[in-house]
Amino acid sequence: MEYSDIAMEAAKSLGADYADIRIQKSTTEMILLRNLSLKNTSTDVSEGYGIRVFKNGAWGFAHSNIFNKEQVTATVRRAFDIAQLSAQVKKGKGLSLAPERSYLASYRTPVKIDPFMVSLKEKVDLMLEVNRIMMNYEGIRQALFYLITHKDEKIFASTLGTHLDITTQFINPMVTATAVTAEDSQSRTFDDGGRATGWEWILELNLTEKAKQIAEEALIKVKADTLKEEKRRTLILDPGHLGLTMHESVGHATELDRVLGWEADYAGLSFATPEKLGNYKYGSDIVNFVGDNNLNEGLATAGFDDDGVPNQRWYIIKDGILTEYGSTRDTAPQIGLEHSRGCSRATDYYNQPINRIPNLYLLPGKKELTPAQLIADTDDGVFIQGRGAYSIDQHRLNFQFGGDFFWEIKNGKLFRPLKKVLYKSCNPEFWNSCDAICDERFWRPFGVINCGKGQPNQTGRMTHGAAPARFRNIRVGGAQ
Repeated sequence: MEYSDIAMEAAKSLGADYADIRIQKSTTEMILLRNLSLKNTSTDVSEGYGIRVFKNGAWGFAHSNIFNKEQVTATVRRAFDIAQLSAQVKKGKGLSLAPERSYLASYRTPVKIDPFMVSLKEKVDLMLEVNRIMMNYEGIRQALFYLITHKDEKIFASTLGTHLDITTQFINPMVTATAVTAEDSQSRTFDDGGRATGWEWILELNLTEKAKQIAEEALIKVKADTLKEEKRRTLILDPGHLGLTMHESVGHATELDRVLGWEADYAGLSFATPEKLGNYKYGSDIVNFVGDNNLNEGLATAGFDDDGVPNQRWYIIKDGILTEYGSTRDTAPQIGLEHSRGCSRATDYYNQPINRIPNLYLLPGKKELTPAQLIADTDDGVFIQGRGAYSIDQHRLNFQFGGDFFWEIKNGKLFRPLKKVLYKSCNPEFWNSCDAICDERFWRPFGVINCGKGQPNQTGRMTHGAAPARFRNIRVGGAQ
């Protein structure tokens, strides 16, 4: 008898209203090169199971890494006891679960070349070549190459009769060059975030050519001018930058647990409360955000979430109007939704699943528009590429973002490179100021592998995406 069957039979015998088990093996390989020196290489493996029991409107959760019938049964009992204790302090009638059917299914991240089967020597040789190219530029004092590869192998079963066999994986290369002068030091980074694919993506990236670009732009950046005064300017933001902006100001703001006030860790609650559904003008008419856990190569794409709910695609913001949230089986009923959107995910076997941002992206513009045309149509602005420092308030309303590389735009042309640029805005101002988005030819994804949430902390993964977009009349200035 499988451990999943043992657990579900034990939960039923105890009288659980619902129960599920995740048996999960996680493998992570990390390699770090600084200059031409291998600083770290490690492979970590964790394996165990987490069991949830729902009883009288409350959850109980327990986990173990000991695989035998007695321990599995004891872990179910522990989760059941916790659920009963939690039910004693529940608010009102407690929680309810959105209805769901049972599924027998499997899912595998599509991979052509498994990165775990690529030798360490081949990986390090490539990384050394990339760093060597960057270090050959006079003025580059540090080259960093960080490579992370991760795989989750998971069995999910529930008392509904669901049984899922899911394997997901991703790979993430990050390359940074740091230029130093007598007056300053500046870094330029290539980082498209993680992608749910195999080693074939690394080969397609042509990182040796990327290394030249990154080194040259670091040297440009360290000698660049700064913006002195803060004033209202036009912004053009590239997809890599928009990935972080939408993550913080749209993704977290539309997690239903945060909206309900259940979650306040890591930058608080959300201003996008349920009475705004269907009437709140979150952005201009061309702003459309989609939650899509079926996105090809998306980090949240897994076939099913950790409630056993199938992956879906839906509008979160449509024609600028807030239409829905990312929800789970226990958050959806709180606002009268009939079904979960499948956003329940846990990082490791010892974590309880929580409401997570889905793969979330900004749809491209419907009219043909290139980045060059967008710049040519801008008289006075700043073009920002890549991610930088950021901060956001406790209701996901007011925020400040930097970037990784900057150009000042004058009279429709890239006028001069800049450094240390920041812009400040708030949700209703910023997304409503979006007046142009390039078309689908220029849309590209950006993965996030380290989204922190919860206590104890979990690092979630999801993919964002956009085409270059323009925002009018935003406060932009220079940082110190």
